[in-house]
Amino acid sequence: MDLVRFIVNSAVYLVFFLVSWYAMGALDYEKCLKQGHVRQAQILYVLLVCALAYLAGSFFLSFLYRL
Repeated sequence: MDLVRFIVNSAVYLVFFLVSWYAMGALDYEKCLKQGHVRQAQILYVLLVCALAYLAGSFFLSFLYRL
């Protein structure tokens, strides 16, 4: 049972990571960043995607496990 739950959790977080990455492409975040700070902007982008994926995945899983 724990293995199934681990696989489901991993799949949900992976799906939401991909969806978050896709959705973040709609933002023009370059207007908010300083010029010449490309590496820092990339790190910020990945961290924002991870945070969004975690929050959305946790929200989805909370409903999934209540059923």
